[in-house]
Amino acid sequence: MRRWAGKAARRWLLLFHRWAGIATALFFVLWIGSGLVMLYVPFPALTPPERLARMAPVAWDQVAVAPDAALAAAGIAGVPAAFALEMRGAEPVYRITGRDGSRATVSGRTGAWLGPVDAEAALRLAAGDRPGARVEPVERDQWTVTARYDPLRPFHKVALGDPAGTELYVSQVTGEIALDTTRFERAWNWLGSVPHWIYLTPLRARAELWRTVLLWLSGLAALGALSGLAIGIWRLRLRRRYARGAVTPYRGLARWHHLFGLAGGLGLGAFIVSGWISMNPNRWFASSIPPAGMRAAYAGTPGAIGVDAGRLPNLAGPDARSLRFTALGGRWWLVAEAPDGLRTVASDGGTGPDVATLAEAAIAAIPAGHLRAARQLEAYDSYWYPHGADPRPLPVLRLRFDDPAATWLHIDPRDGTILQRLDRSGRINRWLFDALHRLDLPFLTGRPALRDAAQWLLNLLAAGIALTGLVAGWRRLGRSFSTRAR
Repeated sequence: MRRWAGKAARRWLLLFHRWAGIATALFFVLWIGSGLVMLYVPFPALTPPERLARMAPVAWDQVAVAPDAALAAAGIAGVPAAFALEMRGAEPVYRITGRDGSRATVSGRTGAWLGPVDAEAALRLAAGDRPGARVEPVERDQWTVTARYDPLRPFHKVALGDPAGTELYVSQVTGEIALDTTRFERAWNWLGSVPHWIYLTPLRARAELWRTVLLWLSGLAALGALSGLAIGIWRLRLRRRYARGAVTPYRGLARWHHLFGLAGGLGLGAFIVSGWISMNPNRWFASSIPPAGMRAAYAGTPGAIGVDAGRLPNLAGPDARSLRFTALGGRWWLVAEAPDGLRTVASDGGTGPDVATLAEAAIAAIPAGHLRAARQLEAYDSYWYPHGADPRPLPVLRLRFDDPAATWLHIDPRDGTILQRLDRSGRINRWLFDALHRLDLPFLTGRPALRDAAQWLLNLLAAGIALTGLVAGWRRLGRSFSTRAR
């Protein structure tokens, strides 16, 4: 009975691997090839440096409305999630985001609520007087498919007509540029992020359906890869070899599939299992973005900002592109963004927040625990490191708490922004996903050439497995169909 059960189990393992491989081999090929593209071309996004480069210095002589008056005109209750003074064309405006995601744009010149932006205004804001620029309405497309853009929809897409094929997405709600793409980015992403994440607009627009499809598809692929690894090890003979001293019983294409699997099967298995983990099955892992309640508690309940419009230029500096009003620990702080970096001051003109102030605000945000350690990192380590196209700033303040989730906070000491929340599950996910899928390993941190070389080696071995499996599966299907036809 035991021998019969073992034989049956091996047969079912072989059958499962064969048909799971046939069902998912094409996806393996797409995932491997597109993953290599993603090493060099990320999904289009308006990065902070790109955003700052497109902004004009605030015209301080046009600012006549104080921030408290702008808040009152916006009609947003409570402490806003985001509040900044910037230029919209030739006019200074206050951009205000409520805790519920609602948006308001208030003129810094008159204090009037500014309504939606039409196509002509969007063309002027994005392209100025550039000849050949054109504009078209967009509700949702391939590059604005995710929910993060929902509060800004619909958009005016402005094609600049420049050699790079730049297209800018201007929010009809606020008039701000939310995204820029180039012809290079769009073309390569059809070979990179789109097939890798299966970012088909009709599917990705339905977030839960997309997540469910990816969970089941990657789960089946993971089981297929692991079953192949098990079979590969089982059929390997290093001592009692097969005929003519062979270590594999297979011939032809199957032999190459077996050998590639032995060389790269562990890497392929780790890649696909970690990809499945990235979809957060059963919601095992907490987001690294602080929840709304934590952000509100961190901000506290400050009173009025108490700064007249005439004092803003002295506090921000003449070259500021944006002046953010940030609530932190029950006080208001002013953060000026300029080409030479950030400058943070208190609303009364004092210096920016120190470590004690940041720690006090964080303690209020995590009432279920006590602060156990505070450390300012001057160099990257295993939990704070460059992340793809995001270089991540240094120094950074790490606060460790003893709450039930064992929360760590990474805070930018320049302006008090919580850059990352890592609880126990997040630190586990760091090793199960980032380490295995992206090769974000400590000995590769700061060595991009070595990391890329390791990625290429593992992916080429995985490609050998996937391509030989794809061809073998195609041949198997061909024989099955021809047998049925007879």
